[in-house]
Amino acid sequence: MICVEDWAENRRLHRAEQMPIRAIARHLGISKNTVKRALASDRPPKYERAPKGSVVDAVEVQIRELLRETPTMPATVIAERIGWQRGMTILKERVRELRPAYLPADPVSRTTYQPGELAQCDLWFPDVDVPLGYGQTGRPPVLVLVSGYSRVIIARMLPSKTTGDLIDGHWRLLSAWGAVPRMLVWDNETGVGRGRLTSEFAAFAGLLATKIYLCRPRDPEAKGLVERANGYLATSFLPGRHFGGPDDFNRQLTAWLAVANRRVHRTLGTRPVDRWEADKAGMLTLPPVDPPAWWRFATRIGRDHYVRVDTCDYSVHPRAIGRTVTVRADTEEITVTTAGGDVVARHARCWARHQTLTDADHAASAAVLRGKARNRQDPRLAATGTDTRPALVEVEQRELGSYDRLFTVIDGGNDQEEG
Repeated sequence: MICVEDWAENRRLHRAEQMPIRAIARHLGISKNTVKRALASDRPPKYERAPKGSVVDAVEVQIRELLRETPTMPATVIAERIGWQRGMTILKERVRELRPAYLPADPVSRTTYQPGELAQCDLWFPDVDVPLGYGQTGRPPVLVLVSGYSRVIIARMLPSKTTGDLIDGHWRLLSAWGAVPRMLVWDNETGVGRGRLTSEFAAFAGLLATKIYLCRPRDPEAKGLVERANGYLATSFLPGRHFGGPDDFNRQLTAWLAVANRRVHRTLGTRPVDRWEADKAGMLTLPPVDPPAWWRFATRIGRDHYVRVDTCDYSVHPRAIGRTVTVRADTEEITVTTAGGDVVARHARCWARHQTLTDADHAASAAVLRGKARNRQDPRLAATGTDTRPALVEVEQRELGSYDRLFTVIDGGNDQEEG
């Protein structure tokens, strides 16, 4: 079974580069049948083994010391200095990973982009408190994409920067474009990947048939377009605005970007919208599969009949108690379905933290079921068919004065009472 990265690369080379199956197999060093299976599947392969350590771990400290003194020292010289007795391939791979951290600064020059070549991506955290509901305010992240050729900007506020919300945000923004750039440039964002893509983002890249490039650490110039776009949003969109919530923020941002993309870009000397059609023509088409349907989780509904997504609890219809359900979440909606496709919960996504959201119909149905449970016949009757409880004993109710006479508190004590 191939890894998710190779699966994604198979699809990218076939769809974006128009490379035949035999060439892909030769390029990746795998069989043609493996390539065919990867192209036939819309789902990433599932990797189940736990990662194991490497024999290079024991000498990594020594390698770092040598690279700190001489960053350009060849791997063969490093092997000689540390007395390496094993294969060179694994050592060279580790040196290749560690070397960039010790190399001197690498200045960049101005880059030109071809239509549809790439889009730079980043998260912008606006310096304004946005009402999230339930008396809470926050500063959720805004996903910003800038196309390299046309400089068209598109952005959307997300509930969080988790992998699932980032994927859903990408999908909505790319759907608004109606096309997919051949490369998406990201820095080392945790939800996307540090050094290497997360398995979810690698699968997302494979579905889009695009390449996601992760910049080197401490290299903001590699995505200077989107960094400048973030500053543009902070200085030209944000000042003086007030927002009623995330939806209002996205509405105002979308309307403002429609105007901003029609302004003359200083570097290009033309308007981004005037270059957009040529830019879009060089991009890839959107796949027919909706990617948020991939990221879901299954859980069994207990008597509490609630499911937790992020930090909030959402009610589920009590008819699902004891059953295993599938919970699907995106940036706008939470949906819970049974194995038979029965929708037992549908809630708007809550942006506030640590809230409990209860559907009125779910609460009413639960109250009815609780009443029936309390009035249910005793379990022993259901088991035997007869009433096995002890018969009730009738107790005599005596006058209070008889107790006074019994303990000789008043006249006519024990003798009288006994008589």
